[in-house]
Amino acid sequence: MDEITPQDLKARLAGNDRPFLLDVRQDWETRLCRLDNAVHIPIEEIELRADELNAADEIVVYCHQGVRSAAVADYLRQRGFRNVKNLLGGLDHWARTVDPTMRRY
Repeated sequence: MDEITPQDLKARLAGNDRPFLLDVRQDWETRLCRLDNAVHIPIEEIELRADELNAADEIVVYCHQGVRSAAVADYLRQRGFRNVKNLLGGLDHWARTVDPTMRRY
């Protein structure tokens, strides 16, 4: 499985070649915290809404701890998306290692 660490994602987001961010958490989770410019498609809607995504884009999928996003990344790869990465450890790992001001839950 292709994964990206929070530190590597932070570096990528600071540059010009930014990946597309896909947040697959529930609505209530996105109200607590989220990454800027992320598109929110809850995991239970991904099968119905995958056509909203561009298979040519580099996509980084994230959730709370990386489990749901890993499943979505696998699903997208099976649908022909070639450049999909899972955020290792999810947003919780991001908050612990990159942005300690981010709300954790």
